[in-house]
Amino acid sequence: MTILTKKIIEMTAKRANVSERQTEKVIALLDGGNTVPFIARYRKEETGSLDEVQIKQIEDDYQYVKGLEQRKEEVIRLIDEQGKLDDALRKAIESATVLQRVEDLYRPFKQKRRTRAMVAIESGLEPLANALLAFTKTPVEELAQSFIDEEKNVNTVEEALAGARDIIAERLADDAAIRDHIRKLAWSRGTIVSAVRKNAEDERKVYGNYYEYEEPLKKIVPHRVLALNRGEKEEVLRVSIIFPVEQIIGELERGQIHKTSSPSAMQAKEAIEDAFKRLIAPSIEREIRNALTEKAEEQAIHVFSENLKSLLLQPPLKGKVVLGVDPAFRTGCKLAVVDETGKLMDISVVYPHPPKPQKEASKKTILELLQKYPISLIAIGNGTASRETELFIAECLKEVPDGISYVIVNEAGASVYSASPTAREEFPDLQVEQRSAVSIARRLQDPLSELVKIDPSAVGVGQYQHDVSKKRLTESLAFVVETAVNRVGVDVNTASSSLLQYVAGLSKTVAENIVKNREENGLYVKRTELKKVPRLGAKTYEQAIGFLRVPGGKDPFDATGIHPESYEIAERVLQEAGVNKQSLGTKEGAEALTHLNVQQLAQSLDVGAVTLKDIIETLQKPNRDPRDAYPQPLLKADVLEMDDLHEGLEMQGTVRNVVDFGVFVDIGVSEDGLVHISKLKKGFVKHPLDVVSSGDIVTVWIDGVDREKGRISLTMIPLVKK
Repeated sequence: MTILTKKIIEMTAKRANVSERQTEKVIALLDGGNTVPFIARYRKEETGSLDEVQIKQIEDDYQYVKGLEQRKEEVIRLIDEQGKLDDALRKAIESATVLQRVEDLYRPFKQKRRTRAMVAIESGLEPLANALLAFTKTPVEELAQSFIDEEKNVNTVEEALAGARDIIAERLADDAAIRDHIRKLAWSRGTIVSAVRKNAEDERKVYGNYYEYEEPLKKIVPHRVLALNRGEKEEVLRVSIIFPVEQIIGELERGQIHKTSSPSAMQAKEAIEDAFKRLIAPSIEREIRNALTEKAEEQAIHVFSENLKSLLLQPPLKGKVVLGVDPAFRTGCKLAVVDETGKLMDISVVYPHPPKPQKEASKKTILELLQKYPISLIAIGNGTASRETELFIAECLKEVPDGISYVIVNEAGASVYSASPTAREEFPDLQVEQRSAVSIARRLQDPLSELVKIDPSAVGVGQYQHDVSKKRLTESLAFVVETAVNRVGVDVNTASSSLLQYVAGLSKTVAENIVKNREENGLYVKRTELKKVPRLGAKTYEQAIGFLRVPGGKDPFDATGIHPESYEIAERVLQEAGVNKQSLGTKEGAEALTHLNVQQLAQSLDVGAVTLKDIIETLQKPNRDPRDAYPQPLLKADVLEMDDLHEGLEMQGTVRNVVDFGVFVDIGVSEDGLVHISKLKKGFVKHPLDVVSSGDIVTVWIDGVDREKGRISLTMIPLVKK
């Protein structure tokens, strides 16, 4: 290992907070063309059982550190070419651990646009600047006199002194230590302020809280940063950073002016104030605003990612015939009946709402569908007219036997899917709105399979997602989807190409080829048949095959998460336990496998104990779906009105969205209620995600109802009965 590579591994390990051995192994595996899901699932022995998030963190930090080292080399070369590189500067650059430090050190040597200091140096005033900084007893007019030169455009003593001050100011502004110190002072003592712009257009006072706003930089929370950014972008707010100016200038003067009695001291004071106000403050303000935005974006993307993960991993309601309802007023409620596999059986449209209500005819249509098909669940989209449609459906259900329930389904992105090429290919004869109803029904049956068909950023479970870097958001959400898909596994005989393309190692083209091959040659009966799929080479097969399932195939192992590379070990495990391969998944088989001594068996089979443990657990529960551990959707048969609510009422609800300041919960009335972060549980809560996730079923109590504004305040802290 080279010294540079060792240094990169050390720095990466420190940033990722894992051991150097783990970092080295992960980097080697990634460089070998292995995917993050594959490494996390099938290379636990080598990584020390790191999960996907930790491996991705190592990958990201590795790229950052490599970029940092490359930048250091480039900066050292550029300074050396100017003949200004000494050992101390080289050492300072090489020891930097963040890019900001490297750029600070390079700043004095960076090629700039023509500055006032450059003009002064060209006019021969650098010796005068040095003379002023010597703080002698000589009057400054006397020092400057000899630098007057009309040919160099220095016509007066004051012009000479002004040029010298410009040189001093730029030196101070380019000093890495001074910049670093001011930056730290700004973060610890500075504030961010905003004010409404004159003639700003904000009729609904969306940014009213920020018309006269001030908060310490060290206390501002991410969602407020993004709100300020948006208000500034929409030209409603004027945002700025307030520095502790007196403290900064005072410290600079004490550090730079060595003899306050010198006639030059006043010139130095002017140069210091100019350096800070003209050069340092605007630059560091930009840095701070960028840093605040970056941190806020990271938090917003993290919240969005966690909410999306929870949504994707909601348990499927398998084996149910579902009626999907896409609510609307003017265009009517679109209906779609799908069978247990998601296949479309019937479509219709009803008009139960204004402007032209046909309530009785609509009810008749619904009841006919419920009688014609064995529908057990109705999925209602949560968009426009959702609550009115919920009331209508609840009325209909009163006229049918018990056993049919409805669920409010998050329909965010359904319209995006409906207008997409994927939807057009799937349902070429349906209208856009009818496709939405199908999508809503399928989201209840299998959220993961349906949601992968749309751009993850169109799933409305985030906060300020339109204010963050589109590239970073897309990358993060794609990783979340990929992780969810590979954790669950994919039935290669039913999966769409949209789902398959998220399987580790599979590209969009290969995913489409898998589906095409299935359509042309029939269902796959064993995993090895996938080797014949065009462009699915040996490396791709190795990466993907463990996540592709063949239920009901020739080999029972092909329906499990066991990788073919471990089939031989799995066979020997079954022999040791006395279990027949065909009886996998039975209670007796699972019981027999519990009596194996993992450590002893690992030694005799010459396999890692962690890998063996995974194989045994999979053999015990070959059809286990990790989504089963998540809460089932809340089934309902009736609806509440806001007038039914009163303070202290205990209810169950579904978490619809988690944001920085709290949680929105659907309790089955016209508006989602808000549980403020302070009401999530007793004691301090750093972030709502530490307590709940999207899709959770939670018990809440009504804390307050504002019927005029349509706002419901909730608490998850049990209320003490008076």
